[in-house]
Amino acid sequence: MNEALKELLDLLDLEQIELDIFRGRSPEERIQRVFGGQVAAQALVAAGRTVPDDRDVHSLHAYFIRPGDPSIPIVYNVERVRDGRSFTTRRVVAVQHGKAIFTMSASFHIFEEGVHHQAAVMPQVVGPEELPTFQSRMLELVGDDSQWKEWLARPRPVDARYVSPLTWEAYKDPSLRSAENNVWFRYDAELPDDRLLHVVLAAYASDYTLVDTVLLAHGLAWGASNVIGASLDHAMWFHRPFRADDWVLYAQESPWSGGARGLARGEMFTPSGDLAVSVVQECMIRVAKP
Repeated sequence: MNEALKELLDLLDLEQIELDIFRGRSPEERIQRVFGGQVAAQALVAAGRTVPDDRDVHSLHAYFIRPGDPSIPIVYNVERVRDGRSFTTRRVVAVQHGKAIFTMSASFHIFEEGVHHQAAVMPQVVGPEELPTFQSRMLELVGDDSQWKEWLARPRPVDARYVSPLTWEAYKDPSLRSAENNVWFRYDAELPDDRLLHVVLAAYASDYTLVDTVLLAHGLAWGASNVIGASLDHAMWFHRPFRADDWVLYAQESPWSGGARGLARGEMFTPSGDLAVSVVQECMIRVAKP
């Protein structure tokens, strides 16, 4: 297990400071704002710790309200909205500087037998073992730029292998622009058999590439074009058990953008083709004048 994954698991082990109040921290990095996937994952941990073990999260709906300050802790206040016989509902508000930076509603459900169908079909793409890592692919693009090399040399908790073009590749070659973005990811270590942990890690990874899917359609790239972007809201539905330490194909598409906003959808498939998670996000996209 690399140091970045150890650090992430430590960040997800929230400090409980009251019955339904938890405190989380951010990595000690020189970043301007807290990564949205981190806030969503920590909020889901806080909600899950107030729910009986026989109930698994099946959906979450969240809003990113203000940028998070990585230099101070985040306080997560959990409201026990409903405790029913089959479903449990929690609302979480993440607070910094006395103001809400993030809100989330999450619903948990006991296991029940029921009808089953899956209309979504996993895309037929190259397997992850045949693809280079994100870091090695980016190094080919940035060349001798020492600033980018330093950033790419940092260990990452998630191993991401892009089937689709990177945003930087589409920025340099307009023929690669696409509103579809397929990415394999996994956490490269054997993780505990904790169902909530695997769901939380999927929530963390889900925010990595959705905004990129909107950028990819227009040939925009972070650090290469004058683009400013941020997640606005985020919704996830968890359909079946899966493991975050096994490969997951994140098939994403952007059906629309306009008015300084973009919409992206994603589906996470297990290697056997089972649909495990559905994701929808709206993001802010602004392109500043040079």
